[in-house]
Amino acid sequence: MRRYSRVCICVLACWASWAQALSHSSDIAKEALTITVKEGDGAINSIRLHRGHDPVLEVRDSAGTPVSGATVVFVLPATGPSGSFLDGSLSLTTRTDDGGVAVGRGLRPNSVAGQFRIRATASWRGTVGAATLVQTNAEPVIRSGRSKKIAIIAIILGAAGGGAAFAARGGNSNAATSAAVPSAPGGSISPGAPSVGPPH
Repeated sequence: MRRYSRVCICVLACWASWAQALSHSSDIAKEALTITVKEGDGAINSIRLHRGHDPVLEVRDSAGTPVSGATVVFVLPATGPSGSFLDGSLSLTTRTDDGGVAVGRGLRPNSVAGQFRIRATASWRGTVGAATLVQTNAEPVIRSGRSKKIAIIAIILGAAGGGAAFAARGGNSNAATSAAVPSAPGGSISPGAPSVGPPH
């Protein structure tokens, strides 16, 4: 009987511990922070101009209320296409403002072209959240394409101008030729009575 009681007590203790663990994990899931990417996802950074796009996030709690003062960490890749923040490091730690917004200021691309991911994590009063942004480092191609267009237009205009000048010159030479060559004299016969005079 005593052994049976001990077994029951052990089972009840294990069940209570398991239920507490489930309850705790459920509370953590409910209290998880939600991170929404506002700007910077899908952005293209200019390698030549060393110009990047700052990631902007919004952090909210489980009730959907913006969280002020949450700690947000942005992390860039250590190799391949990537970048750096203002201090030259691969990570930046900041806090959300009164509207729950955090900005990874000063992002600059490195010299490696390609796509990379920015990982962001937020923590506030024991709750956490995570998000990922994707950006691409690339060389600007607008300038070269525009230069090609300008060159092609210049060639076309030059050819058209040359043709017009040739046509104008041809017209002037024809006019000069027609002016230089006298027209053949045309004979005319007038009717009337013939006159006869003494020989000269």
